[in-house]
Amino acid sequence: MKRAMKTNPQYGSWIMLALCVLMLTSSILAGPSSGSKDATAAAVVQSTEAERMRFQGEQRFRANCGRCHAAPHKFPARMMTTILRHMRVRAMITDEDQRLILFYMTQ
Repeated sequence: MKRAMKTNPQYGSWIMLALCVLMLTSSILAGPSSGSKDATAAAVVQSTEAERMRFQGEQRFRANCGRCHAAPHKFPARMMTTILRHMRVRAMITDEDQRLILFYMTQ
């Protein structure tokens, strides 16, 4: 004679939760994949590129804008874009100069 086993529906959700936690824990303990090393290398390259752009932007600010304006204040990107668009005509700033100065002024 078989005995009927009563199951509570809540046990199923607890089991699923335990399995999810177990899978998450095992993936964390497995360590970083090679993809995260690539992401770290990409972040370093981006950081280096951003620093280079900021430095060039500062140089171009001093060469083009520093003749008439004091040290820059940090403005929102939208406001700075409008200001640079107006000053571009007056100071004869190139597209590249405008892009680098905008990067410098908004960082």
